[in-house]
Amino acid sequence: MNKRSFLRSAMAVLATTATTWSVAASPTLTPLKFQLDWRFEGPAALFVHPEQKGYFKETGLDVNVEAASGAGAIQRVASGTHDLGFADLAALMEFHANNPDAPIKPVAIMVIYNTTPASVMALKKSGITKAADLTGKKLGAPIFDAGRRTFPIFAQANGVGEVQWTTMDPPLRETMLARGDLDAVTGYTFTSLLNLEARGVKREDIVVLPYATHGVQLYGNVIIASPKLIAEKPEAVRAFLKAFAKGAKEAIASPEAAIASMKAKDGLVNTALEVKRLKLTIDTAIDSKGARDEGFGQLRKERLAQMAEQVSKAYATKNPVPANAVWNGSFLPSAAELDVLPKR
Repeated sequence: MNKRSFLRSAMAVLATTATTWSVAASPTLTPLKFQLDWRFEGPAALFVHPEQKGYFKETGLDVNVEAASGAGAIQRVASGTHDLGFADLAALMEFHANNPDAPIKPVAIMVIYNTTPASVMALKKSGITKAADLTGKKLGAPIFDAGRRTFPIFAQANGVGEVQWTTMDPPLRETMLARGDLDAVTGYTFTSLLNLEARGVKREDIVVLPYATHGVQLYGNVIIASPKLIAEKPEAVRAFLKAFAKGAKEAIASPEAAIASMKAKDGLVNTALEVKRLKLTIDTAIDSKGARDEGFGQLRKERLAQMAEQVSKAYATKNPVPANAVWNGSFLPSAAELDVLPKR
């Protein structure tokens, strides 16, 4: 073998050895499947941003954030196909109360919407200016809408009498209100308000009655986890919340950057619209008085117990909601890591 051939052979061996060493030295990432509550719209950027920035991988996780399709996050986690998800706490409570024997009952591990984003929305021309004006009116919402499901709590808190409900698919809700088929609708503010504007309704012509400012102190969406994941991979749960908190802080500080991350994942994202939606989500559901009083990601046991009683009654559950069974806050990051809200 001549000198040149020898050098080539030696370099090939070194390259192979280096590649083998690199693969062996690379840490094995723990794969986790996460399902959103809806499509890749504004709030989803809270989860997509840390995924796209590599924050989950930094903590040893390979997280795949999926948009909702068909079954909701609670059903996905309960079926065992997904490890984590984003879901309405009231709906999670209903699942626990109605399915006491379910082998997998998802558990809330972090509060994201300290106050429910649900509200009643009407057009000013309807004459509705306050909650009591809804008595006898025709309201509309999908059958599963969180605002509709918890409307009895809103009605009791504001002295609203009987109303007439019309059911439709989500895309028709704001269309029916805009053309006068309904007097009012229920929905998440950051969804219905922007949908009405997209249909040509001016913001100043819309009456918004937020549940959170009308005597309804329900928690909104939370991160849920499979009890199997909690039992078998507790460190993965801690790592997920740690990485999420890091990404959420950036998303809240710069919604534009967060939506850019989501645009990288889904090229169909309407950047201007979703930046607007994320900002509205932060203002109406995340950066609330409750979140500042209780701490981002956390909750008060007394308020949780009160919500459990209200949900049991409003949803007419088969069994009382087991408040202590739906929440596990032991995996939350440190106070410093949960300091994600902007300074005031």
